[in-house]
Amino acid sequence: MASYSVEDIRNIILLGHAGSGKTSLAEAILHKTGITNRLGSVDDKSSIMDADEEEKHRGHSIDSALAHISFKGKEVNLIDTPGYPDFLGAALSALPAAETAVIVVSASAGIQMNARKLFQAARNRGMACIIVVNKIDAGTDELEDLVKSIQENFGMECRCANLAASDGSAVIDCINQDSGEGAFADVADAHTNLMETVIEADEELMEKYLGGEEIDTGKLAPVFTKAMISQMLVPIVFTSARNEAGVELLLELVAQYAPSPVNGAKLKLTTGSGEEQTTEEIAPDSNGSLLGLVCRVSSDPKSHIKYTTIRLQRGIIKSDTSMQATGDKKGMRCGQISKMQGDKLESVDQAQAGDIVTLAKLEELRIRDTIFVGKEPGQIETPSVPIPMYSLAIEPKSRGDETKISATLAEIVDSDPTFAIDRDVQTHETVVSGLGELHVRVVLARMQARRGLEVTTKPPKIPYRETISSSAKFVEYTHKKQSGGAGQYARVFIDMEPNETGAGYEFEDKIFGGSIDQPFRPSVDKGCRSAMVGGVVAGYPVVDVKVALDEKCSARPFCCAPRHSSNLLSIWKLQFRTKKSETLPATWPADAAEYRARTYCPAA
Repeated sequence: MASYSVEDIRNIILLGHAGSGKTSLAEAILHKTGITNRLGSVDDKSSIMDADEEEKHRGHSIDSALAHISFKGKEVNLIDTPGYPDFLGAALSALPAAETAVIVVSASAGIQMNARKLFQAARNRGMACIIVVNKIDAGTDELEDLVKSIQENFGMECRCANLAASDGSAVIDCINQDSGEGAFADVADAHTNLMETVIEADEELMEKYLGGEEIDTGKLAPVFTKAMISQMLVPIVFTSARNEAGVELLLELVAQYAPSPVNGAKLKLTTGSGEEQTTEEIAPDSNGSLLGLVCRVSSDPKSHIKYTTIRLQRGIIKSDTSMQATGDKKGMRCGQISKMQGDKLESVDQAQAGDIVTLAKLEELRIRDTIFVGKEPGQIETPSVPIPMYSLAIEPKSRGDETKISATLAEIVDSDPTFAIDRDVQTHETVVSGLGELHVRVVLARMQARRGLEVTTKPPKIPYRETISSSAKFVEYTHKKQSGGAGQYARVFIDMEPNETGAGYEFEDKIFGGSIDQPFRPSVDKGCRSAMVGGVVAGYPVVDVKVALDEKCSARPFCCAPRHSSNLLSIWKLQFRTKKSETLPATWPADAAEYRARTYCPAA
């Protein structure tokens, strides 16, 4: 068993926009606590949190990274996340692993887009939040305006837990001190505002305070934590990762006041579907059956070993534990259990509820999977991620690499919920999609650097579709075929009208009675579907059409709808007209001008 209890665990995640200094702050925390013997830097490529070669080359985080420290009797698990919008999936996928979100804001750049998005995502999950104003060594002139902007955007519950000194080289504690002068505000005022916000979370203390009783700030720790959990308080902490100013106070705030897995935001388990779907919170319990969430998947660039990081919410995990993933009947053995320290792994015997550990060589697991032992419990809720919108068609530079490229891309899909791969059956292209050009280019660059697989890229061909824009009644087609004996004769009347976008094709049989035998009516449906495959205007598939077989139809001796699209060409010519052309072909019927059609791409 671990030497610490569930109550002693603190799981924090660093969030914010690119360039705010999240990774530098993580490096300062590791150096301050003695994990590293020198302060790592992103600029000189010595950071252990950005250890990947592509991250070093580009100078920013691409994946989430983990570390852990012991500070004043607390075991702190730290998750550093990328800040570019293209890698938002990594940050959102790691969000359920923590109870406290640390939103890092650059003192010079202010509040940026990703900081807003991720702060709101953390609040929606019910997480406690801390706002860190980093890089105060660059100047303190704008800090007062920045604090006002934070309170305007994030709420008046944002209160300063410390203040930057006038030169930005140090900070002044506003939790335990009530005197002094900061760079832009009085320490006494900041202390009073902070304590009053804390006291509001406890009605009994509020009555005493309003009654004039003196409140002992040294005994406010439980109320401070309660205020953070209820989101009535968001401490603002000023730091400078470069000279480590304010880092220790941030650690003390996390160790003393941040919630543990026991009293922080709980993971939620969803079971059932539709009207029978239920959602319940899962309390951390080391005595229960194993339950956890995959919050990170990565692979070693040299050995290509797959590493899966799991946030445990229930039970104990050991090397001989056999578990399953939701929806997968195949069991898997845990094997070696480790805790990540940047780019290194530290083996542990076992892990308990509330902790974050990494397992090796579990090829079946994907990011955001729920793992369990025993009866399948359902699925742990995870934040929704953006839909990939930027796409490129790829082709291997070397013949014979197709299988290797497909396997590598499948591994990437397992680790990144915002990356997708598709083989377009119409254009016969392999299309990869991500949140932006940077996202897709980084994935392809890693594939080349790690596996030696090079591809050429080009904009994907657009799989256009055709559809109708007007209704047509009693469109007639006569089928005659003499095959000996009585022969075949049928007059087919169909009504056509546009369907809702995305609704597809619908067929309705409006014939009542025996004018056409029932076994032959599906032939009309089959003929319509066949005619829709190639389209009429430009040869693209036809979609979103309603077709009704009208009761005027008759057949002698039976109704046999055409079996090939060319047999219904006269019907479709009446309905379709290309969007790009204002004139009809001379061979088309004159009355086709009254019917209009549109050509469009669903993915556009």
